[in-house]
Amino acid sequence: MAEAGSIGEQVWWLYLLACADGRTYAGIALDVAARFRLHADGKAAKFTRANRPLRVLGAQPFTSRSAALQAEHALKQLKKPAKLQWARRWPHAAD
Repeated sequence: MAEAGSIGEQVWWLYLLACADGRTYAGIALDVAARFRLHADGKAAKFTRANRPLRVLGAQPFTSRSAALQAEHALKQLKKPAKLQWARRWPHAAD
């Protein structure tokens, strides 16, 4: 996923994955596509090593890592229907 904003500005992404067991996984990254590949290859979070990720459901940009972490925490507190609603609001555009 390409960076947005002014030159030299890093964009952090909050993303939500659909996993094979029906659960979701939320995380943050600078490059959602690269991070998904790590999850899919079993080289990222322990959760996704045990629960194979299928696809990125949504991704929301943030101007700082701190803001993305706060949003990740809030997203993780939601029930699955609300997480899926969030993903519909922030659909992921695959590279």
